[in-house]
Amino acid sequence: MEYTALYRKFRPLTFNELVGQDHITRTLKNQIISNRIGHAYLFNGGRGTGKTSSAKIFARAINCLNPRDGEPCNECEICKAILSGSLTDVVEMDAASNNSVEDIRTIREEVNFLPTLAKYRVYIIDEVHMLSTGAFNALLKTLEEPPEHVKFILATTEPQKLPATILSRCQRFDFKRISNDDIVKRLEVVCKEAKIEITDEALKTISILAEGAARDALSILERCVQEGNTKIDEDRVKELVGIPKTIFVSKIVENILNNDAEESLEALNEVLDDGKDIQNLLWEIIKYIKDILVYKTSKNLSLYNEEELKKIEELATKTSKDRLIEIIYSLSETDNNIKWSSQKEIMLQTGIIKLCKTTNTDGIEELRKKVQELEQKINSGNIRIEQPKKSIEKKNIETAKTNNVEASPVSALKLQNIPSEEYWKNVLEALKTRGRMVLYSNLIGTKASKKDDLTLEVIFPNGLTTFGKSMLEKPENINELTKLVATECGKEMRIKYIDAKEYVLKEENDIENVIKGLDIPVDIID
Repeated sequence: MEYTALYRKFRPLTFNELVGQDHITRTLKNQIISNRIGHAYLFNGGRGTGKTSSAKIFARAINCLNPRDGEPCNECEICKAILSGSLTDVVEMDAASNNSVEDIRTIREEVNFLPTLAKYRVYIIDEVHMLSTGAFNALLKTLEEPPEHVKFILATTEPQKLPATILSRCQRFDFKRISNDDIVKRLEVVCKEAKIEITDEALKTISILAEGAARDALSILERCVQEGNTKIDEDRVKELVGIPKTIFVSKIVENILNNDAEESLEALNEVLDDGKDIQNLLWEIIKYIKDILVYKTSKNLSLYNEEELKKIEELATKTSKDRLIEIIYSLSETDNNIKWSSQKEIMLQTGIIKLCKTTNTDGIEELRKKVQELEQKINSGNIRIEQPKKSIEKKNIETAKTNNVEASPVSALKLQNIPSEEYWKNVLEALKTRGRMVLYSNLIGTKASKKDDLTLEVIFPNGLTTFGKSMLEKPENINELTKLVATECGKEMRIKYIDAKEYVLKEENDIENVIKGLDIPVDIID
């Protein structure tokens, strides 16, 4: 008997079997029950989310002789003929290989003929964005006013490539990325019917690797099954896909956080020598660091065992959020460079070394000498401590103006004492809830104050880093923040970032800089 791939063998046959798309299946079933079927549909979504399966189910449901609550019976003559592919009234066409004007003209000629057996002639055009401009123009008139017995179902992963004239003539349904929980539930059903033994950890790992695509999950499961009859566990899944074990990834990340380039490369080479794929390894490292950041922020991770969580907690304690974000962006840049490089291993090693920042011992020694020099001046009696003068505040403003910073009569100390208004707390909480962790982490500890009716000043008491400023000034982050502020304030406002440290008097004298680091007001007597 000919072997059938799992994703084909267990393709959903009814809307109820389709996972993760209840918002779409509910609408389609209601249309069938009320007999309000449109003439053209556009199914849009990522790969493996159920577009083609939904199109086939819909084609059977509208032609079924014994429909049940908007579902096809899959037992009548019409349903069986469609399932076997022998019914010429349901035509599946791949636009990637049939994208010419002649292919569409063939359809235009066929639509004039009545169906042979079914009630409707249904055309399912997959990857419709691959059609040529001429083919779209040829389809346009037929799509707008097809005969009553003709229905079109277009499927695509890139709706932005479709002409607006096509989009406006279709009922659009957007298929969501399938959640990990839904993929696990589907895999459990498949494993039970196919009598496949698999652990819960392995199912979770496959669902994560599938990235929201049920078809990809079944393909990964199939590879695991073909390795033998033993029970499938997490290690086998990772081994087949080329993903290193968590313990090795953790070791690499720990050495990066310790700024130990030698140990980082040794741990890295240990994994690469085992034949692991470089892209998968880098993806795992980035994901692991992301999980440390999430744990540091919310203390919530569900895909690790108790021992692994203890290690993540240990790593989260010894580093800052800014450092983790910086590593993620740096490794993502390395990932992009690797894609276009013929020396992938060298690029990865270079990126790891770059992240292992060495400690500046010369700087520490220089600071120690300056402190000693300051202590000698104090002991000699040539220094006295006094209250800060009001003139310093005025000088701060003048310094800010000189540096092209919009000055404020508010001193740095007063800036730190500005209370954070309630709506700003709501904005930060909304960012956290929506999972905008990069934006949220850069705004932790900030305060907000309305400068006027149109401007909101976001104050950074501890200063604003160059990296943080670059993240906050990204268009997508500015748009997100502006929308949330508008929601809370009831009107759209301009966001302005204020670095509190810009208002602090900057002394060029090295000794005075050390004194300011000690956080005591002093006056040097010459």
